[in-house]
Amino acid sequence: MYEGPIQDLIDELSRLPGIGPRGASRIAFYLLDAPEEDVFALADTLRKVKESSRFCEVCFNISQDERCRVCRDPRRDRSILCVVEESKDVVAIERTNEFRGLYHVLGGSISPIDGRGPSDLHTRELFTRLADGEVQEVILATDPDTQGEATASYLSRMLRDFGVRVTRPASGLPVGGDLEYADQVTLGRAFEGRQTMFEPSTAGL
Repeated sequence: MYEGPIQDLIDELSRLPGIGPRGASRIAFYLLDAPEEDVFALADTLRKVKESSRFCEVCFNISQDERCRVCRDPRRDRSILCVVEESKDVVAIERTNEFRGLYHVLGGSISPIDGRGPSDLHTRELFTRLADGEVQEVILATDPDTQGEATASYLSRMLRDFGVRVTRPASGLPVGGDLEYADQVTLGRAFEGRQTMFEPSTAGL
């Protein structure tokens, strides 16, 4: 245990995902030894991120404007909607250059152990986006782990009444992994070979 602000900094850094007490100590002492202008620049950047960043009013991706660059792009295919858990998943998929549709960011996954259910995600907004019939396919690109699979299963059931094709990226993705860490080739092929979870009925048409 250290005294004063340095311990406060270690405690705050330890709260970040993937950083334990030892890693937090290394970062804290690195910042302590770094030039003053570099530390102040980092603090200023953190402040600007909180002040200027917002969520897209349509898809809930991170954006500096009311609508993100994907939603503003008229060249995107508006008949295909890719549902992901977090904004970082949008970045991972965009890197593949295999997907030209739109996105919907849920803001997490269903996780009863964490007290997070469907109502805690942007599911209602998703269903609202599907109401006008423009979207013909929904890709459920949640992470291939327990929470992601539960979320995809729930959404697949709920989407049966919307008359859309529901697909899921192929199983080239490692089970229990995150989209964020999948390499571009694997993720691109997973989208290219996505599997159908539900097809809308054409009876009576």
